[in-house]
Amino acid sequence: MHSDKSINNNIKTDDGVRINKFLSEAGICSRREADRLLEQRRVCIDNIPVKAGDRVYKGQKVTLDGQIITKEEEEIYLAFYKPKGIVCTTASEENGEKVKNVVDYIGYKKRIYPVGRLDMSSEGLILLTNQGDVMENILRSRYEHEKEYFVKVDHKITDNFLGQMGKGVPILDTVTKPCKVWKEDDYSFHIILTQGLNRQIRRMCEYFGYRVVHLRRDRVMNITLEGLKKGRYRHLTSKEVKELKSQLK
Repeated sequence: MHSDKSINNNIKTDDGVRINKFLSEAGICSRREADRLLEQRRVCIDNIPVKAGDRVYKGQKVTLDGQIITKEEEEIYLAFYKPKGIVCTTASEENGEKVKNVVDYIGYKKRIYPVGRLDMSSEGLILLTNQGDVMENILRSRYEHEKEYFVKVDHKITDNFLGQMGKGVPILDTVTKPCKVWKEDDYSFHIILTQGLNRQIRRMCEYFGYRVVHLRRDRVMNITLEGLKKGRYRHLTSKEVKELKSQLK
């Protein structure tokens, strides 16, 4: 916690910014994740551990696990075609096991973070950015941002299955929101979701006795896989970024 003296001296020069917002804007994580880091006492301002609600003022040094955090001025937005087997995290381990994470796989020269997750068995579009507030706004389900998927299952699709999928399915102690679903062929369909429950499509299919054999995310909001090869990334165009931000307002 800051002393009153240090805070008052800094207030004379600027109003500061909340520490979770600072970490988010620095591209470290979302504000929600920042609050978890603060609870774990891993964040310091001028070598003093801080809590949620504390503010950062001009000239102060912010560290996470002892590493100095600076705000990256360049806004970075990438679209990446994730292959199967890649984990959408920045960690090198999950549940005590080594994993190949998306950030290390891409090897981008500056700090970036994935927006949301796509399970290891699935492939398709992942957005990455250093803009924490953008991450947060895309992920919040109440904004109902669209994500479109292509799905193949293990036996023939019926009209009843498609209709029930679109109305909402009871999974994970809740019922999924109504969604758009349409058939591609006897064994595959497209689905547009506006929420992101854990393994949602796989669980929805399992409820009706279907097993997903292939799942690909084709679109997140206005960004698509078009022109991207598997395992490659591209920078979003200025037009795409402008449209993306307009949908987040």
